[in-house]
Amino acid sequence: MKTLAIIGAGQLGIQIAHYAISDKHFDTVVFFDDITSENEVKGHLVLGTTNDIGVAFKKNKFNELLIGIGYKHLKVRKELFEKWNTSIPFATLIHSSSWVDSKATVEKGCVIYPGCLIDAHSIVKSNTLLNIGCVIAHDTEIGSHSFLSPHAAIAGFVEVGECCILGINSTVIDNIKIIDNTQIGAGTIVIKSIKKSGLYVGNPAKFVR
Repeated sequence: MKTLAIIGAGQLGIQIAHYAISDKHFDTVVFFDDITSENEVKGHLVLGTTNDIGVAFKKNKFNELLIGIGYKHLKVRKELFEKWNTSIPFATLIHSSSWVDSKATVEKGCVIYPGCLIDAHSIVKSNTLLNIGCVIAHDTEIGSHSFLSPHAAIAGFVEVGECCILGINSTVIDNIKIIDNTQIGAGTIVIKSIKKSGLYVGNPAKFVR
């Protein structure tokens, strides 16, 4: 029996658990969560807090790990991944309805939701989440610990830095570079490279703060 452990038993963690089971990647799911006092969430056991992960793995309570913490806490996602990366195997969860070209790379710790398209020679770096219907064109790289909201569309030869957020229905044209720790708002169209971290919204994208 193959068991996935998810850090975070909130809505994102619950969604990931659903896909992990319903798409037949894992037989069971367990949670680790620093907030809930429940012993079980949506039928999945909560084995403790993040402080209990190492001991639970040594006791063979799970096989692989994923982080189910959302876009408001990318720094925490990064810290947790870097803490456990060398000692616990991270899963790579790609929904069967998504298409990943044979020459594309999706690194460990990533979660690819249903209906995504990842074209040839693109790279999705570790611990990144692509929500429903994202499109990553050829020769594009998405940095580690990033979060793409539903239907984000990225053209070819784009470089997105680490810990970036792309809002729902945002679009990035080809040959763009986006610096680390940047947030692209919902529906925003990026037509020039972004060299200053912050929040960008509008068509074309404009710096807000």
